[in-house]
Amino acid sequence: MLLGLCGQQLMIGPMMRLTDEEQAMLAGAFGPGVQKAIEILVALGAIYGADSLVPVISVQVAGVSYKNLGDAGLEFLAEWAAQGARVRVPTTLNPAGLDLERWRELGSDANLVHRLEHFASQQSRVIQSFASMGIRATCTCTPYFVGNVPACGDHVAWAESSAVSFANSVLGARTNREGGPSALAAAITGRTPGYGLHLPQNRRAQLLVEVHCPVASSADFGALGTMVGQAARNRVPYFRGLDVPRFQAPSSELGAGLPEASIDHLKALGAAMAASGAVALYHIEDVTPEADQPDLIVPDAEIFSIRTLAEGYAALDGEGDEIDLVWIGCPHASLHELRQVIRLLAGRQTQVALWVTMARQVRAEAEKAGLVAELETLGGQVVADTCLVVAPVKELGFRHMATPSGKGAYYAPGHSGLKVRYGSLEACIEAAVAGRWG
Repeated sequence: MLLGLCGQQLMIGPMMRLTDEEQAMLAGAFGPGVQKAIEILVALGAIYGADSLVPVISVQVAGVSYKNLGDAGLEFLAEWAAQGARVRVPTTLNPAGLDLERWRELGSDANLVHRLEHFASQQSRVIQSFASMGIRATCTCTPYFVGNVPACGDHVAWAESSAVSFANSVLGARTNREGGPSALAAAITGRTPGYGLHLPQNRRAQLLVEVHCPVASSADFGALGTMVGQAARNRVPYFRGLDVPRFQAPSSELGAGLPEASIDHLKALGAAMAASGAVALYHIEDVTPEADQPDLIVPDAEIFSIRTLAEGYAALDGEGDEIDLVWIGCPHASLHELRQVIRLLAGRQTQVALWVTMARQVRAEAEKAGLVAELETLGGQVVADTCLVVAPVKELGFRHMATPSGKGAYYAPGHSGLKVRYGSLEACIEAAVAGRWG
């Protein structure tokens, strides 16, 4: 079917079915902002062979940092907002480039504020554009820690790779890895094309991962995820022999039935696989909600046996003992992880910058519990809204980082120009106290 839209022609394949309301959106009945959004989704659906759009209950939008958007992206957002685009479903944002409220406190360099002023001003304009569309400035890669918790089987449209993995794998929701514009289009229309991981047949496992070694810490899970992501690429892995307490789908609160540490381990695993490969869904035997479905593993699945994590650690760990930053919270940290950091510091002062990045809402809970003040007395900072991967690291002055995050260690050299040491949380805290990598 050939339709005239905004003076252009758009071809919809013969199998694409639109409801009356969607046809009205496409015809411009809801204004140019909605029309632009559904044009994006229909075009995407045509590319991937979707036969319809599916309603979504929530959206998570990436492309928030001014570092990634630049002026062109900012103007695109501002124009879309000016066309009257407003979100129809609860929508959260990915991390911004700076702590939106406390960016002036991110370092002690007297020239820091001057170096960041333009960036901060443009970042504020980005957030204002999203806010004018009805999106709260909840800038986090862990939307499931701030109330955006879909149930098993719910369709959502999430963009950030680790959040997509967590939603699909741990919560059992249905989402593809959306791009920034397509996620925002889904928020404006309340729909997304029904292809990929929205379809049951595409959620089957094609790679059987047999784990024959201990995997205990978040850093271990990150090393494992790096190895599996490189082997799986965009396939769905199924893990056997991975010791994680059984997951029970939450009713109203994330993590009901699952220890806090296990949530942190699973997000570390998924984040590393999404970074080193393009894994958007994984299953773990006796743990994740879809793992016990019959015929979940395809008959010709490749078998990948892991007997040591040494290759994963080697892929993430660099060289040298110089450290000027220790970074915890990629994906954004939980309260449990912050408590671990404080416990391991054991009253000792840090000699280099120590950042724990987390969602602003989680930071507020930590502040209420006295955890923020406790960390600050020891020289650390709880930084909200941002992530070192999308922050203006050069302006911040960091060059050598230690982290227990597989995703952070994988991305930081290329995205932020940082030299990285990778290891356990214990090793990273000792580096913060000693001022160098052990």
